[in-house]
Amino acid sequence: MSIDETVRSYEQYVKKIMDFNEAITLAEWDMRTGAPKKGISQRSEVVGTLSDEVFRRSVSDEMKGYLDALTEPSVQKSLSLVTKRMIEKSKKTYDHYVNIPAEENKAYVILQSEAQSVWEEAKAKSDFSLLEPYLEKMVAFKRKFISYWGVHANKYDALLDLYEPGLTVETIDRVFDKLRQGIIPLVDAVSASKDQPESDFLHVHFPVDKQKAFCLHLLRENGYDFEAGRLDETEHPFEITLNPGDVRVTTNFQENDFMSTVLGTIHEGGHALYEQHISRDLVGTPLCEGTSMGIHESQSLFFENFIGRSKAYWGLHYDELKRYASGQFDDVTLEDFYRAINVSRPSLIRTLADELTYPLHIMVRYDIEKGLFDGDLEVKDLPGVWNEKMKQYLGIVPETDREGVLQDIHWPGGDFGYFPSYALGYVYAAQFKHAMLHDLPDFDARVRGGSLSAITGWLSEHIHKFGSLKKPLEILNDATGEGPNPEYLIHYLTEKYSDIYRL
Repeated sequence: MSIDETVRSYEQYVKKIMDFNEAITLAEWDMRTGAPKKGISQRSEVVGTLSDEVFRRSVSDEMKGYLDALTEPSVQKSLSLVTKRMIEKSKKTYDHYVNIPAEENKAYVILQSEAQSVWEEAKAKSDFSLLEPYLEKMVAFKRKFISYWGVHANKYDALLDLYEPGLTVETIDRVFDKLRQGIIPLVDAVSASKDQPESDFLHVHFPVDKQKAFCLHLLRENGYDFEAGRLDETEHPFEITLNPGDVRVTTNFQENDFMSTVLGTIHEGGHALYEQHISRDLVGTPLCEGTSMGIHESQSLFFENFIGRSKAYWGLHYDELKRYASGQFDDVTLEDFYRAINVSRPSLIRTLADELTYPLHIMVRYDIEKGLFDGDLEVKDLPGVWNEKMKQYLGIVPETDREGVLQDIHWPGGDFGYFPSYALGYVYAAQFKHAMLHDLPDFDARVRGGSLSAITGWLSEHIHKFGSLKKPLEILNDATGEGPNPEYLIHYLTEKYSDIYRL
């Protein structure tokens, strides 16, 4: 078989894996958006079976044959950049899974589905003991997998690499330490300010049907393509991609906290815009996805915070909000509304946290995850350690597990190593905006005028279109000229909150 024939055969083989993954994604979306409870167990088995097929194909002798043939130095010279990157990703997946017994991987996938369902019940009842045995199994699987991967130094680095390739504990510790040093004094200054914004008017009844209509309006205004997506309701909001032509957004409607719904929807819409703008040339390849969770979060946080919480954005949309709100904001000025949606107070729930304190929520989770995999922390310790960390970083302690250790779905889903991506994404977003301002110095005027096309165009040109053709640090360096630098985020937060709180 010639090299060209081998490449075509490899690409067809990988395309079948991607087709299985799309079917798995659809099943998972259904389970999280209203599938009947009594069908979850069988659906989990189906997901397990399909995932087992993906696993077996990813580590098969046939895949090894392709990788052996196409990684030869003499062959690599003749391959396109896309093919080289595809092979690199396939090899990483192969190396990642080849030493994991197939039956263990299938059991792990089934556990993921079951644990996420149990988490919903445990959260509703605020009872960590219901989830604890599932988390114990999840952590045991992760520890075993790390041993299969042959990681002997920092075990947590192996988990970080799943979500943020190229980033290590050493780098994240440095970034987070600097960020913490910049944020905590500002949090203290904001708390001590004598000019505290009024925000009670935000927490009034706002009917779900009105919220949904307004959220649909904002998603359209922000550039989300409803011919390639949809909005649904779920317990924990998420965006999920079947392919660039089917990118779905979910939200959670809060009748007495509508801004959390609005900002959460804008956030998930930012994820979706990234996926909708990936080059169609990458469809059917493992490159047709965001390059890392940190880069992905940079896009959602860019839209949620740098656009959705800005005065310019609400200068455009505030009158429209008043129409949906049926008069409840008629006596509230735009300035007062802007200050209210940016109130900063230490809070218990990460997804409801303000811009300023949000990174501290991530640091709580980061410390716990490091303790689970590179320390002596055990699952049974999580509620107590969670409360200690919340007091240390935010000065508050949850009264219930629902407000504490049970608030996120990520650990039941096995996503250890994921949380740092949220704060890293925030750092990246600030860097991207700083770089964007060189090309679009009229950024605020464009937002205020409803002309986001140039902004999304810049993001698409420098980030979106590449999917995972480029690695995360390549994206960051090419777009901004440097690696992770928290100084831009610290400057942004200092400038913004000094204005809002009259510091």
